[in-house]
Amino acid sequence: MKALPNILSIGRILLTLAMFAALVAIGAGRDPGGQLGAFAFWAFGIAAVTDFLDGWLARRFDAITVWGTILDPIGDKILVCGAVIGLLAAGAGPAFALPAGLILFREFAVSALREVGAARGLKLPVTGLAKWKTAVQLVALAAMLGTGLVPFLPPLLPLGLVWVAALLTVWTGIEYLVQTHRGLAGLT
Repeated sequence: MKALPNILSIGRILLTLAMFAALVAIGAGRDPGGQLGAFAFWAFGIAAVTDFLDGWLARRFDAITVWGTILDPIGDKILVCGAVIGLLAAGAGPAFALPAGLILFREFAVSALREVGAARGLKLPVTGLAKWKTAVQLVALAAMLGTGLVPFLPPLLPLGLVWVAALLTVWTGIEYLVQTHRGLAGLT
């Protein structure tokens, strides 16, 4: 049972790679029947659920490991960035491009801040708002992937959710930037 959280994290990464490949195939015009779109939606949904489950199981069964603390955030970044880039490759449209770019920029920037901070002994713990940001990102990206698949989904709702996710993403990125600046200033 102690290995299950790590297995879920690895599964999330593998599902994300499959989802990404499906979205790229869609963008290349290789999905005339629409099966790859449905696959991408369900792969993303299952992968997103494992994001919650792996951490919950690790805490519940005291199965927190070094590998888990590495795999979980990497899996999260791969899932979000893979979906964003995959949607762009599949032709999500120009209205998606700006919030998508903001999300990608923040994800890479915060990863860089964490790396620079860690090299100097500074830890950047995940904030409560950042956890909400991830949840909103996952819901927004699921809605984008579900466009055309979920009959009751209003057409502009997915894009609106993506903008909310992008704004939360930028906000939390600014918080991490300020936190890193203060932490590094305190080290000198």
